[in-house]
Amino acid sequence: MWGPEGLDEVEAELLGPPEELKGKAVLEIGAGAAQCARWLAAQGARPVALDLSHRQLQHALRIGGSFPLVCADAGALPFADETFDLACSAYGALPFVADPVLVLREVRRVLRPGGRFVFSVTHPIRWAFPDEPGPQGLSVSASYFDRTPYVEQYIENGEGRAVYVEHHRTLGDRVRDIVTAGLRLVDLVEPEWPAWNTAEWGGWSPLRGNLIPGTAIFVCVRD
Repeated sequence: MWGPEGLDEVEAELLGPPEELKGKAVLEIGAGAAQCARWLAAQGARPVALDLSHRQLQHALRIGGSFPLVCADAGALPFADETFDLACSAYGALPFVADPVLVLREVRRVLRPGGRFVFSVTHPIRWAFPDEPGPQGLSVSASYFDRTPYVEQYIENGEGRAVYVEHHRTLGDRVRDIVTAGLRLVDLVEPEWPAWNTAEWGGWSPLRGNLIPGTAIFVCVRD
């Protein structure tokens, strides 16, 4: 699943036709509980699930799967050059790093020539609107161009410690980051909210989804 709208890879085929995934070495970056890697393995691919969070990977281990789980920083991938045929990231890693070009360059390094990297993030336009599913979430409340990170802090003994940080990049920033890293952007997918999806979750809802995009999916190639 590429995002809360419900666009799945079976329908989208952004990594390629499912029948062509068999035998492909695929790196999932920011894998969390490795849902994507688990699906890829079921298609006959050879996935590796990477995440910075040891606890997330413990959860992936409990769920099960016959593929490697790697605890590492996406900005310093512990793999040799040209190791993978494909790479993917669904809302993982890239929104949470201050220097996304570092991650993108690492992805390019470990991809084989002709390899594809597909990643999804919250659509940049969403940053201008409140994170509310109802009508109050339809009015612009912040500047789209304000790149101040969103930070949640844990306060202890009067001192704050960041426990969650998400970085805003504009659509143009994302495109420039991809190009700067030496990748070629071949598609930008903005999924529309489907009629069957009636779920509300956080700032996600049919009301907002039918009016403004919620997810941006970037399809890149290493030439």
